[in-house]
Amino acid sequence: MVEQNNMKGPLFYSKILLFGEYGIIKDSKGLSIPYNFFKGALKTDGAETEAAKQSNEALQKFATYMEGIQSKNLVTFDIESLRADISRGMYFDSSIPQGYGIGSSGALVAAIYDKYAYNKITVLENLTREKLLRLKAIFGKMESFFHGKSSGLDPLNSYLSLPILINSKDNIESTSLPSQNKEGKGAVFLLDSGMTGETAPMVQIFMEKMKQEGFRNVIKEKFIKHTDACVDHFLNGDIKGLFGHVKQLSHVVLDHFKPMIPAQFHQLWQKGIETNDYYLKLCGSGGGGYILGFTEDIDKARKSLQGHKLEVVYNF
Repeated sequence: MVEQNNMKGPLFYSKILLFGEYGIIKDSKGLSIPYNFFKGALKTDGAETEAAKQSNEALQKFATYMEGIQSKNLVTFDIESLRADISRGMYFDSSIPQGYGIGSSGALVAAIYDKYAYNKITVLENLTREKLLRLKAIFGKMESFFHGKSSGLDPLNSYLSLPILINSKDNIESTSLPSQNKEGKGAVFLLDSGMTGETAPMVQIFMEKMKQEGFRNVIKEKFIKHTDACVDHFLNGDIKGLFGHVKQLSHVVLDHFKPMIPAQFHQLWQKGIETNDYYLKLCGSGGGGYILGFTEDIDKARKSLQGHKLEVVYNF
C-alpha cells in the first residue's frame, strides 16, 4: 500500500523487473516486483537544493507534455492545479537512483497520476484486467516523455505496489510471490555497476539487432523460452528448475546482449556461469545501473564477488 509521509505526497517505490527485460517487447512473460528500499514523493516544502530546482524545471516540461496527451477516452488531468503547484516550487524528492533500471521515472509518473488525474483508477477497487491494461496504457503514454517509448509497466508497479505478472502484452495481472525464506541461503541480489545506463539507446540497439533473422530466432527460441520458464518456476517456488533456466538465460545474454553489459562485467558474468557461484542477468535495459544476480548460496556469491556491493532483495 502507498503510505503517507510527513512531507505531503504519498510515497511511491522503485521496482525490479525480475524477468522479462527486452523479452516483453516481443511478448515474453515477465515478473515485476516493488522494491521498497528506494522511494520518492512529491514535495512543496520550498527546498532550495540544486536537485529540487532541476526536478521542478523537469516537471514544468512534463506538465506541457501531459497537456498534449490528454484525451477524453484515455485520461485527463487537472493541469491547472499541477501548474499552480509547480509554480510554488513542487519537485519530486526521490532516493531512486536514475539510470539504474529500477524505475525512477516510473515512480514520478505514478505520483503525478495519483495526484492530478481525473477519474483515476485506485488500488482499492477491484482491479480487473481491463483496468490494469487501461492504467498501463495511460502510464505508457505518460512515461514516454522520459524514455521515447514506454510499456507503462514501471509506473504501474510503483502505483499499485504489487508484484505484476505479465503473461503477454494484453494479459497482465497482479500476483503474489512465494513467501520468502529469511533463513535461506538462496538469494536474488542487486550488483551495483557504479555507472548509469540510458534506456533509449539500449532499446535502440535491441531494435536494430531484431532486424537480423538470426537474432530474432535467438530471442524466440532461447531468450523467451528461458524467461517464461524462469517466471513459472519462480512463482511456483521450484528453485531447482529456476536456477537451471537462470543459468541458460545468463548465457544467452552474455552471448547476444554484450553491448548492454558494461565491459568490466563481462568476465564476472562468465565466471558466474563457470563456477555456478551466482548467475547474472540484466536489470532493466542494462548499459549500467544495477545488474541482477541469482545465487543458491549468498555467502559463496559474496566471496566470489568480493569488492562489489551486493544488495539482497529476495531470499529463497
